[in-house]
Amino acid sequence: MTVGRIIGWVLLLAALAAAGYEAMAAINSGAWRPIALGELWYRLDRGSLNLMQAVIQRYIAAWLWEPGIASVLRLPGWMAFGVPAVVLLWLCRARRSRRRFR
Repeated sequence: MTVGRIIGWVLLLAALAAAGYEAMAAINSGAWRPIALGELWYRLDRGSLNLMQAVIQRYIAAWLWEPGIASVLRLPGWMAFGVPAVVLLWLCRARRSRRRFR
């Protein structure tokens, strides 16, 4: 459970960073535009995104890239990190034990 909470908090920080990047881009351009996860990944390291696409299409399954992974990469970056973060933090939350009869 602790590992799930740690991963959840890391994903939540990544979601906040993506939302902050999107807010800064909106301030600089004067118009708000959601930034997709694939665009964020491309701006960080375009070589690894291209490599990942090639590896998945050639060696794993070509059908997996286009309907599955490409649709996730089209999501806004804050949403792609934020939704799994909230789910993980909720599922791995610390539960208080109830006191039973003494």
